[in-house]
Amino acid sequence: MSGKPERGEFTAREWGIVAGLRTPARVQRYLSRMPYNWEREGGTLRSFREVVRRGEAHCLEAALAAAVILEQHGHPPLLLSFESQDLLDHVLFVFRQGGLWGAVARSRDLGLHGRRPVFPNLRQLVWSYFDPYVDRTGRITGYGLADLRDLGGYDWRFSPRNVWKVERHLQQIPHRHLRSSDTRYKKLLARYKEFKRRHPDRHLTDYRGRETWML
Repeated sequence: MSGKPERGEFTAREWGIVAGLRTPARVQRYLSRMPYNWEREGGTLRSFREVVRRGEAHCLEAALAAAVILEQHGHPPLLLSFESQDLLDHVLFVFRQGGLWGAVARSRDLGLHGRRPVFPNLRQLVWSYFDPYVDRTGRITGYGLADLRDLGGYDWRFSPRNVWKVERHLQQIPHRHLRSSDTRYKKLLARYKEFKRRHPDRHLTDYRGRETWML
């Protein structure tokens, strides 16, 4: 299935969720309230159907769920993939509204959740994640845009199995390099380490651009 599915392909429960979440902001709230999938029993990459059934999602699973829901409301299923120096990448669903880019995302860190549609291009959207991406090892080094329709008939929407082909596709697409200052990175890293030393159980959220976050 490469085209947008018809209503009859959803279960009644799934369609109720789709119909009730008509905007990116509503989808973000739905995903933000959902428990994070810590993959305690091994790695997973669940489709929208399995996310709904199990009621939890990690970042790529949440991006897939957002793509399925918002595809029904006129948004193409676009995912933005970040490359990091520590090889722990992040994926978000991206959309355009009034010519500006925004995102829907789920993460263990609030700073990596969605963004309001206020960014004139994808590079500026990516930069809004640079500072909060820095933890003990993370640093964004590149980004790539994928259209899930390019997967053709592969069932990333409803499959009961892990949809690993999506992950492989994101690894294979071209990524643009994001050049950043070593001085800036080292200051952010020192700030993060000091905050976690003083508050080991809290999230650092006092970042420039915080008003653009969509939680």
